[in-house]
Amino acid sequence: MNMADAASEIEGVPALSLASAGVDAGAFSHALGRSFEDYGFAVIVDHGIDAALIAKGWDLTERFFSLPEETKHAYHRAELAGSRGYTPFGVEIAKDADKHDLKEFWHIGRDLPAGHRFRDHMADNVWPSEIPEFEPTFKALYAAFDHAGNRLLSAIGNYLGLGSDWFTPAVQDGNSVMRLLHYPPIPVDAEGIRAGAHGDINLITLLLGAEEGGLQLLTKRGNWLPVFPPKGALVINVGDMLERLTNNRMPSTIHRVINPPPERRHIARYSMPFFLHLASDFLIETLPSCIDDAHPNLYPDPITADDFLTQRLREIGLLKG
Repeated sequence: MNMADAASEIEGVPALSLASAGVDAGAFSHALGRSFEDYGFAVIVDHGIDAALIAKGWDLTERFFSLPEETKHAYHRAELAGSRGYTPFGVEIAKDADKHDLKEFWHIGRDLPAGHRFRDHMADNVWPSEIPEFEPTFKALYAAFDHAGNRLLSAIGNYLGLGSDWFTPAVQDGNSVMRLLHYPPIPVDAEGIRAGAHGDINLITLLLGAEEGGLQLLTKRGNWLPVFPPKGALVINVGDMLERLTNNRMPSTIHRVINPPPERRHIARYSMPFFLHLASDFLIETLPSCIDDAHPNLYPDPITADDFLTQRLREIGLLKG
């Protein structure tokens, strides 16, 4: 890729202010929709998640991952397929990759009341007793991510001609997961990369922490484009569920996290993605408005969100059998 191409592609992923949606909802909706169509990605500033809450989340994330290995492993629940609690280094693998990712992580999910219809597959959260502030802080961050994500989906609903409330029932009590990610320092001769090339399973992903270099997206030209958002901004990407709903109009762009240069491999990397999911019983069926003679239906067989998730979790090694 020559420098001119690189510059034009970087300039093509604008930083959009979510606060501007309150001033001109139509303009924000159009800008977000076009960014999703062109790149499968967007960068969002003024997202409304409290900076002090985020800072406390980063502090607690580092504190947890600095705990002794045996302490962290006590919170690994293999039977939950990584959906809650701790997942050790070297477990997850990108679809079709031959080496495991160089990361460990912690998952926080939605709290459901007793008797809820999704409790058979959405487990209770696991909380580390060693860090009392962990539970209230990340419950608050989960709610803040959920709120910001729904505001973005409202704009996408408008862009697709569905209306601002279309996604509200679609994601009600959805199986959304917040992931606390730790990429430890790695040796110069490490095999594999921090996160292999992959697309996300869910509807949209909201990511904090991409300021530390390494995140790259694969453009339509076939180039790997580094993503360097403003400090504190959210990087948003389309997931496979939204791609399928929109008949690939909004692509679930392949992305990866590459290893740093040798002189920085002693530095750990932390990030915090929120994978916003549809309700488990939502039927993922191609939107009629995204089908025409030039764009025949690529997904004629509908599938529920939970069946789709289960299928993909097996592919990335978190669910066995």
